[in-house]
Amino acid sequence: MKNKRGVITKRQQVILQKLKDDKTVSVEILARKLNVSPLTIRRDLERFEKQGFVKRFYGGASLIEGTIAEDPSNKLGAASEGDDTALYRRIVAQRAAELVEDGDTIFINSSRTALALLDYITHKRVTIITNNGNALNVPHDPMVSIILTGGEISSGKYSLVGDFALSTIKKMQADKCFIGVSGITADGRISTAVLQETMINTLMLEHTKGDAVILADHTKIGALNNFIIADVKQITHIVTDSLADPVVLSALPADVTVLQGIVPA
Repeated sequence: MKNKRGVITKRQQVILQKLKDDKTVSVEILARKLNVSPLTIRRDLERFEKQGFVKRFYGGASLIEGTIAEDPSNKLGAASEGDDTALYRRIVAQRAAELVEDGDTIFINSSRTALALLDYITHKRVTIITNNGNALNVPHDPMVSIILTGGEISSGKYSLVGDFALSTIKKMQADKCFIGVSGITADGRISTAVLQETMINTLMLEHTKGDAVILADHTKIGALNNFIIADVKQITHIVTDSLADPVVLSALPADVTVLQGIVPA
């Protein structure tokens, strides 16, 4: 099931990228390009229509402008770093860092929560593989080595995306991954706001042999964003904070470990 879901996710990411680039797509052309049946493409487009991304017409579909949101994150060091959101982010990162062990090789994605792990990994020899360009500007323990994936720089928060970044990740294997996300629903859908980063996150999960850790403060618990990157069955841990909705958390599978950092009263 995991492999099948991954194939579907990757195909839909290609279709969404094509829609974003060209605004309009043809069922027949996509079917040939992706080596699937026209019926499969029509089903994907029907799903996107239900999500409000596209308007279908005979033989294809067109993107509804403004429906694919960009990542709302600001650059590192923005004024919002002093608000409650920054506090929740650091609480989650500190709790997640407890899962990092000496000798680990870990993936971290482009989220600011994942990047905040660098502040809490100390006195451990750890290798970090990341597509987060901001990692160059963050002080870290000298025992921590950082490998950037390379790739095209995505505007806004200096994440590294595109074929080069994907190719790098495909050649790597990590002990653990730490993926900051935009939402996780009670039925287990894990999502992000940024189209270009969906496949990055999916590949990091697929190339992790140990703990697959999702980082999501309480504002993300129960939320659903634009693009699905994984199902909760693909992960081992969710790290959030003590304000997370207990109803949503209790609906998640029992074999997923939930860790919560404490938000001070």
